[in-house]
Amino acid sequence: MERRRSMQCLAWPGTGPAWAARGGVLSATTLDAATAAGADFTFAQISDTHVGFNGEANRDAAGTLADSIARLNALEPRPAFVLHTGDLSHGQKPGAFDTLAESLKAVKAEKIFYIPGEHDVVLDGGKDYLSRFGAGTYEGRGYQSFDYRGVHFVGLVNVLAYKAGVGGALGDEQLAWLSRDLDAQSASTPIVVFSHVPLWAVYPAWGWTTADGEQVIGRLRRFGSVTALSGHIHQVLQKVEGTITFHSARSTAFPQPAPGAAPNPGPMRVPAEQLRQLLGVREVRYTAGTAPLAVVERALA
Repeated sequence: MERRRSMQCLAWPGTGPAWAARGGVLSATTLDAATAAGADFTFAQISDTHVGFNGEANRDAAGTLADSIARLNALEPRPAFVLHTGDLSHGQKPGAFDTLAESLKAVKAEKIFYIPGEHDVVLDGGKDYLSRFGAGTYEGRGYQSFDYRGVHFVGLVNVLAYKAGVGGALGDEQLAWLSRDLDAQSASTPIVVFSHVPLWAVYPAWGWTTADGEQVIGRLRRFGSVTALSGHIHQVLQKVEGTITFHSARSTAFPQPAPGAAPNPGPMRVPAEQLRQLLGVREVRYTAGTAPLAVVERALA
């Protein structure tokens, strides 16, 4: 079995491995062996909530979102903040943003940082999303950066020009902003970059890629530790490229097929007893002085 397929199979059962990179190679341990003791801080990732979805793949997406929030609140120690990596809504259905905002009030964290998915901008080019979630981002455009206890975080928007079967893109203005932002950081600063569509070419035939993602990756190569988090593909896949580790995330709403395993991407119906193994949230632990960040998958099952 090839390494990529092996890693995919490890991720799908929802057993909750903690991933660590050593010398460019990922290794997995059980959650029991991966305690948060000694971590400087932890944060969490939630993605692809798709509020408003009511398809056969999950008739109770609101219920699995509530369970995901409960899973976040059960993390110990409590995450300092949460990153939501897009597709807050399902096709901008009326009231979806309000429903999500009300639901996430229950999250026990200092702050939630948002970036949009293509479902959040499909009807109006992002006007409604930015009016609600654009505060604090660069000139209200949705992309942003911030520092937390020695780690530099960068949230990118790569869905405003998204096309199905083609993928996402940042565009020249955002790339120029990113260059200025990263130029101010030393090479020893740990970087966490989060986007909706993966920056690496997961499966271009399905649009699971970012057209100018290689330009972003090129700007990140000088840093000693980079963790790139994304959503969009509704499953856990990992890749290591030099000092950069890429992690895609589960959805809280519905799974999608593995790359190339179906004619097209989209909501995937699975036996009811398997659904919660394929949905979940992510915990990330940072300890100063260690190069990789420990990434812990938390399935709902």
